[in-house]
Amino acid sequence: MKIIFAGTPEFAAVALTALHAAGHEITLVLTQPDRPAGRGMQLHASAVKQFAVAHNIPVAQPVSLRLDGKFSEVAQEAHDLLRSTPHDVMVVAAYGLILPQSVLDIPPLGCLNIHASLLPRWRGAAPIHRAIEVGDVETGVTIMQMELALDTGPMLLMERLPIAADDTTATLHDKLAKLGGEMIVNTLRQLEQDGLTATPQPEAGANYAAKIAKEEATLDLTQPAQELARKIRAFNPFPGAMGICNGTPVKFWHAEAVESSSHWQAGQVISANAHDGVVIACGNGALRVTELQKPGGKRLPAAEFIKGFPLEEQRFD
Repeated sequence: MKIIFAGTPEFAAVALTALHAAGHEITLVLTQPDRPAGRGMQLHASAVKQFAVAHNIPVAQPVSLRLDGKFSEVAQEAHDLLRSTPHDVMVVAAYGLILPQSVLDIPPLGCLNIHASLLPRWRGAAPIHRAIEVGDVETGVTIMQMELALDTGPMLLMERLPIAADDTTATLHDKLAKLGGEMIVNTLRQLEQDGLTATPQPEAGANYAAKIAKEEATLDLTQPAQELARKIRAFNPFPGAMGICNGTPVKFWHAEAVESSSHWQAGQVISANAHDGVVIACGNGALRVTELQKPGGKRLPAAEFIKGFPLEEQRFD
């Protein structure tokens, strides 16, 4: 099958790699413009672009696809390119640009989206983070036919995946990316052979996974320890959960909820040693933090961290 692929980060690159390995002809890749990154803030190509360039696949990086917007001329060029590029279907995974109806109408077999949740649960930008944050016990990947509204299109294929007790967004992302790559190859195989029946999404259970804001990184230690432990896993690797100790932001990368006496004030460091890790009182229970990081430093096990940043008798705001 001839495919136009639209995607940007590593999640999308895994799917693109799977499609390429399966023998599909990728006739064009759409991806976000290069962004400044790193200490030198040099322009950095997306993971999808890097794969495409390495395999001699044509790449387009329009800043917009809206014909009625500020960049209408750029969008028109992109539309013309899409129409002139031979393809059967467009596959979309974490692209980052809204596809207007004028783009959705171009591919003969429509636009298929790889979404990292069990739709209609967790429509939106951050389904992996939010599933961990609220304590979902499972998630998965849905392949859907795209329509103009956000993640509301009819579903072609869905597979479930349990969320492990120690999963972070980083580890769950990798599992779901692999699953998504396998599923989109399977979806196209079935479309070529027997076709697939599209199932409308139910409205029951629909909710929205809002994009993660940096402001969410600072933990409210008056919350229950179980909730905070989930947030630490959900915000790993971005934006990184943290507490403030004597004005210094300290990131918490790994932690678990433990029981504690109710007489401790939320934010108080109960203990900080090589044996226990850093134990911090919360609104209900306590957090045992086992990996921390100070500004400009490396992630360190608690035993190493407290050698250079003593936390006995300290508190976090």
